[in-house]
Amino acid sequence: MTLQNHTGLPRADQVVDPFHVIALANRCLDSVRRRVKAEHFGRRHKSNDPLYRAHRVLVMDEETLDAEATARLWSLLELGDPRGEVAIAYRVKERLRDFYRTQDPDQARQVLEELKTHCLKKAMPLEVQRLGRTIRDWFDKICNYHLARVSNGPTEALNNLVKRIKRIGFGFRNFQNYRIRALLYAGKPNWRVLGSIVVR
Repeated sequence: MTLQNHTGLPRADQVVDPFHVIALANRCLDSVRRRVKAEHFGRRHKSNDPLYRAHRVLVMDEETLDAEATARLWSLLELGDPRGEVAIAYRVKERLRDFYRTQDPDQARQVLEELKTHCLKKAMPLEVQRLGRTIRDWFDKICNYHLARVSNGPTEALNNLVKRIKRIGFGFRNFQNYRIRALLYAGKPNWRVLGSIVVR
């Protein structure tokens, strides 16, 4: 969706950051896992429950798992996921990651279109259908990531770092001290040019 009526940025395209989309898919997966676990085991955080034992591996990137971890994951799902609902949510999450790995924008759009249609099927778990509706409502903004392939993650990370420094210092009256502390936390500052930079 373009901001055609926005006076400040008339030609800007809104982009949903990939971090938030993948986080949403992970929350969907975890919601399915928790529901299925409660329906079939009726208890929480038991170390011998297959779905509890698999909960950390489920949110990991599939390509980072070795053969042993992959085999362990699917054996746990076979034991604790009788209707295959958690497995469906897991495959949806990984397919969404495929969308971001796809280099061609048109092909990526097709991947997301197919995923949206798949998620909205009546046979899908309710949590997956909810994710499908979110993808449908934000479809263009999600696809716009492939226009420039830029993430807001580094900016949010730096902003979080600056806020954390302020909390640790219980506030700073002197901005220069605040700035130097932020530079020290962020990495090694260039002390030769530090004094020449003027903040207005």
